[in-house]
Order: sequence, then structure tokens, then C-alpha cells
Amino acid sequence: MFSAPSLVISAWEGERLVGVSRSLTDFSYCCYLSDLAVDKSLQGQGIGRELIRRTQAVIGDEVSLVLLSAPGAMSYYPTVGFQRAENAFIIGRKR
Repeated sequence: MFSAPSLVISAWEGERLVGVSRSLTDFSYCCYLSDLAVDKSLQGQGIGRELIRRTQAVIGDEVSLVLLSAPGAMSYYPTVGFQRAENAFIIGRKR
């Protein structure tokens, strides 16, 4: 997960990893934010919002930021600026 993405941004509390955003991007047209994770005990403190902000700072305003949400996080993403897309399709992975 850490060796192949185009962009990884992490949050640390001392030596402890507490958050990570992992993205695949061409740095030109779009950026797929494939993972956004924050230690459960620290959620609600703005760490995820800051990881998203830093991702956007790297990719710039001309690059769309897209993601697929876990069912339990559907209510979170609109609070940090994402809009629901009605024009997306997916072929799900085999489990």
C-alpha cells in the first residue's frame, strides 16, 4: 500500500502514526484518494480534514479529488467539502 501510490501523506503523534491519506494521481487532471484513515481514538480532531487539505495543496486547484467512501463514512465526506457524484460507475473487486 505504501510503495506504489503517487502520493502518501501521514500524520504523526511523536513516533506513532495516527493518520494517512494514500492517493493515485497524474498531478494534472484527477487524483483518486484511495485511503483516508485516522486512528479511531483521535477521530473528530481535524486530522482527516488536514490530510485532505494537504493532499489538495500538493495536487493543486486544477486537479479533481475523487474517492469511494466506505459505507460508514458517507456522512463525513460532505462535511469536508466533497460533493456526491451522480456520474460514476464501478466494477467492484472480487472478494
